[in-house]
Parts: sequence; C-alpha cells; structure tokens
Amino acid sequence: MGIIYQLTTWGESHGTALGVVVDGCPAGLHLKEEDIQTYLDRRKPGQTKIATPRKEADNVQILSGIFEGKTTGTPISMLVQNTSQHSADYSEIAGYYRPGHADYTFDRKYGFRDYRGGGRSSGRETIGRVAAGAIAAKALAEFGIHLCAYTKSIGPVSISMDKFEQTAILETPTAMPDRDASSLAEKYLADCMKAYDSAGGVIECVIDGVPAGLGDPVFEKLDANLAKAVMSIGAVKAVEIGDGIEVSRHHGSTNNDPFRMEDGRIIKSSNHAGGILGGISDGSRIILRAHIKPTPSIFSPQETVNQNGEEIEIAIKGRHDPVIVPRAVVVVESMAAITILDALLVNASCKMDNLKKLYLL
Repeated sequence: MGIIYQLTTWGESHGTALGVVVDGCPAGLHLKEEDIQTYLDRRKPGQTKIATPRKEADNVQILSGIFEGKTTGTPISMLVQNTSQHSADYSEIAGYYRPGHADYTFDRKYGFRDYRGGGRSSGRETIGRVAAGAIAAKALAEFGIHLCAYTKSIGPVSISMDKFEQTAILETPTAMPDRDASSLAEKYLADCMKAYDSAGGVIECVIDGVPAGLGDPVFEKLDANLAKAVMSIGAVKAVEIGDGIEVSRHHGSTNNDPFRMEDGRIIKSSNHAGGILGGISDGSRIILRAHIKPTPSIFSPQETVNQNGEEIEIAIKGRHDPVIVPRAVVVVESMAAITILDALLVNASCKMDNLKKLYLL
C-alpha cells in the first residue's frame, strides 16, 4: 500500500518468519531496531491473561536500508522469526471451514489454503504493518505530528474521557486509558472465557499536529485512505471519522464546525468533522475509530461445512485471544501513521512554490 511511502508485508503465521519491505522512506531519519521493537512489543502475544498464550519474542531484525544509524532512502527490509508454532493444533481444521474465518473464501480464490493458524490471513501478518508504522511515526514526530490510539470500548464497557490517563494505555491489559473501565472490561472478558466465547470492541486513534492541506478532493481523500488502511486490518468491520455514524442524526446547524480566528490563525470552534473536510486535513485533531469484531476462534460448538459438503459441528482448539482489541490498538495506530506520512510526502509536490524551494535554492 502507499503512493510514496510504500510497504509490502510477507510471511505466514506458521512459516519460518514474517516481515515487511518499506520503500520511499526519506534518507537521513535516525533509526535503530529499538525504535521498532517498542511498537512490536505492544502487539506481541502472551503478555496478559486476556491474550493468546502463544509465546513469541517478536524480535525484529533490520536487514537493509540503514547505514550508520540513519535511513539511506533505499528499501528497508525487516524480519521477525516465528519461534512458537504449534501447527499440530490446526491439523484438525484442514478439512473444514471455520465460521468467521477466511478459510472458505481463501479456498475459493486460490484452490487451497494454509490452515496453520490462518496462514497469510493470520493476525500475525500485522507484524510487518507495525514495523513500518513505527518508522512512519518516528518520521512524523520530527514534524510535530503525534498519534495516540487506545481501546475505547470492549463489549458493553466504554471508557470515560473524564478519567483519561495516557500512561494507562500501556499499563492496563485492555489498553484502556481509564483504569476503572479496564477493570470492568476484564471482568466481562472473564465471563466470556467461562462461556467459551469472545468479545469485540472499538479502538480510537487521535492524531495531533497534522497541518491543513493533506489529502485530495477526489480519489485520494485523506479520510478515504485512512479508512482503507484501517479496514485492511483483518478484524476491522467499520471505520468512523469524527462523529462518524452519529452525523446521520444531526442537523446541518449542529454538524457544521464554525470557523473563527485565534492568535492570527483560522481554527474551528468544534470538530464534528474529525479534522478532515472535503477529503483534506483542516489542521485540527484527526479522530478515527475502528470497530473490531469478536475473535472468531471460540471453543463453543459451532455449525459449519467440510470440504466434502457435509454439515458438521465443531469446537475449535488451540491458542486464541478472547478479544483482539488490545493487541490491535498499535496496529490501528501504525496504519494511521503510514497513511499520514504518505500523504505528507505526496503533498510536498502539490505546489510549484514547494518545488522551487527545493530546487531553486
């Protein structure tokens, strides 16, 4: 994905390794493996009781594109080894299609499927996205652009913004910035696990410091590209910008964001639009929400069909997250960072004045 800042992920859940190739990153960005590892540690499995018990260090190796601690402008290739594959856990599902998974559609498209943990359709594919997002976030920080994603809700439990504590995002097992809500969500998830079921939730991502003017009025709208990037994450079923679906209940008089002057610059009195107007950033905070489906791998009996067309009942075994949301927070943040950096790079050539400043010094 991407126009200038491009990435290609590769690898499968139970293959030798997974990784990503990032192209289009400008030369001269200070970068080391620790910058990327910090992000990968936020999504790796086996860290809490509400995550899959699969133990993976997810240690990243940078194979190319870095010299003397800086990016060279050439492709950056990164690799993460798989070290805890239990492929035998999945041998039983080779002959049938799991409800909620990509088994059936993958088989219809390619005529076969890697049934070990979902293969290419596994959530472990997001390792490459997070590694690329870590680089993008570091580059954006040099322009004063910062991203913060967190769990907004799990099942019926939602955070209170009055209790927002940013440090709690990295300290609670739910990645919620509200510790009280996190405790309630943990109890709810414990009940789900006792019932051999799973839960979904909502991730919110706020982006501060984005200048006005990023995006395109038609096919490369910033909100459209953000939605595409986030919707490409396997578990995401809906994306909202700003007030999102609530706008369908508003009047124009309440939905419009009035403009006013402050310290000699144009600002908005409200932000129902979520920082994007007409597909172009307006300089205010960008607000994005991703709705995550419940983990489809559940231990309760389910009806399905096998490859012989026979209707059967199954109970899935193996190591699975009762909720995907907490580990997906950094994935949403990474995809948003990738999209914003790409828009920033594309925008550099939108005016003659910009090119003149670069080439007519």
